[in-house]
Amino acid sequence: MLQVILIAVGGSLGCVSRYGLSSLVYETTPGVFPYGTMFVNLTGSFMIGVLSEFFENAIIPSAWRSFLTIGFIGGYTTFSTYTLETLNLLREGEIRLATYNVLVSTILGLASVALGIYASRAVLKLFVER
Repeated sequence: MLQVILIAVGGSLGCVSRYGLSSLVYETTPGVFPYGTMFVNLTGSFMIGVLSEFFENAIIPSAWRSFLTIGFIGGYTTFSTYTLETLNLLREGEIRLATYNVLVSTILGLASVALGIYASRAVLKLFVER
């Protein structure tokens, strides 16, 4: 039961964070391209990379995995929104923008996960070697 509560709380916090950040990005970027969703997906990819490495090295207690990954990041990332917005771009005849969205989100998403892993390794190296 505690795990379900942790997931629910984490998901709520992730959803509110997603809404706030994507709204801020949409207010500051021009045009119809879904920059807010892309930003959230890329930062979520980075966070999951960082957390996966920390979990691998037992820096964060395993009891928090559900809260952070399933809950917070699950509520924060917006892959389903990303796919719907891509489909809507295709429906509107914006083939170039839809292709751009798929390629950039996928390539930079993968790079963000890798960057998160390597950044956390650098931090771990600093603290573990002391």
